[in-house]
Amino acid sequence: MDMTGNDADRRDISLQLEPDLSPSEFVDVLERSTLAKRRPVDNDAVIAGMLNHADLIATVRTSEGLLVGIARAITDFHYCTYLSDLAVDAAFQRHGIGKQLISFIHEKAGQNTTLILLSAPAAVNYYPHIGMTKHDSCWIITGKTSN
Repeated sequence: MDMTGNDADRRDISLQLEPDLSPSEFVDVLERSTLAKRRPVDNDAVIAGMLNHADLIATVRTSEGLLVGIARAITDFHYCTYLSDLAVDAAFQRHGIGKQLISFIHEKAGQNTTLILLSAPAAVNYYPHIGMTKHDSCWIITGKTSN
């Protein structure tokens, strides 16, 4: 897959499932995106659990192997797919990588599933732009954190 920005910023990238992604690479791309602010990046056990118990982990890498995007999902492969993380390195944003990750995850989970995600506040206007529909009835119980 070739995703390009301007002519001076041409990048060849690959999109794949990567179930054995390392916690350190996961945290690194979260930090290079805006998502690290809302994830427990300094809790190694939680980060490892997030990766170990995900049903699908899709990544985007440059031809040099740099991880520049990730989508992590939990799914039953029949009815629903919860896209729990979507992160793209800030230097690679606005090149269609996020949209490609969403499409790829949905394809792998089964396009018959309903894809669900909770948007980061800064990304709320992004999702309608790529064809997603806003849903007004989301309810949460925030997890307890230990000190």
